[in-house]
Amino acid sequence: MNFLAPNKKHAVIGMLHLPALPGSPLSRESLNKICELMMADAKALTEGGVDALMMENFGDVPFYPGRVPAHVVAMMTRVALEVTRISSLPLGINVLRNDGVSALSIAKAVGAKFIRVNVLTGARVTDQGLIQGIAHDLLRARTDLCATDIKIMADVDVKHSAPLASRLIEDEVEDTVKRGLADAIIVSGAGTGKPVNLEKLAKVAKASASAPVVLGSGVTAENISSLLPHAWGFIVGTSLKFDGDVAKPVDVSRVKKLMAACR
Repeated sequence: MNFLAPNKKHAVIGMLHLPALPGSPLSRESLNKICELMMADAKALTEGGVDALMMENFGDVPFYPGRVPAHVVAMMTRVALEVTRISSLPLGINVLRNDGVSALSIAKAVGAKFIRVNVLTGARVTDQGLIQGIAHDLLRARTDLCATDIKIMADVDVKHSAPLASRLIEDEVEDTVKRGLADAIIVSGAGTGKPVNLEKLAKVAKASASAPVVLGSGVTAENISSLLPHAWGFIVGTSLKFDGDVAKPVDVSRVKKLMAACR
């Protein structure tokens, strides 16, 4: 089920990490400048050969636990539109920390193909406090918007969080797919850029049934070949930046190196 790269076995999704948007505590750049930066990263990722892009408001710490203000949605829509003008790659949207409805709305407005949701079902303890699943609202919003073609990638045991109580990862995956209706499952390490535990990955892959499994962190040119048998998709951000620094621009040579290792 490769809805991002139909002619390929695997899909590599390159990250567009938005700097802090105007209105955020760490904001330093104008919206026009942010558009320029993200267009440059999108061009580098496209030239490097990735299969899709995903944009998120990475710099907007501290994140809202639920819905973000209207100005965040408006600015992310503006940047996403600029990206679609210079790259024909499928685009995904993630509105941190868990605003799937806004992500879906942006995706619908700009023609994006998928969204990421950190907590689709269940509940997690995070630095934003308790975050609860939004599947009941999100899936109905997708129906209301006639947007069932926009796929939902949902995390399990999401990074930067802890469970409320001990639970088997297999049970969480089953609920996310069968009761949350996720189209794909994302499994990641403990934090941004940190590798995935292979034992956990194997359990997720076994429990995901027909839903594709996507690795959400820690993927590099050096390890991607060993991860290919275990996942359908790879979300890659940090390792594609200059010096492997998430705050720096995308280095097209690093992208090409990763894609050569993948193919």
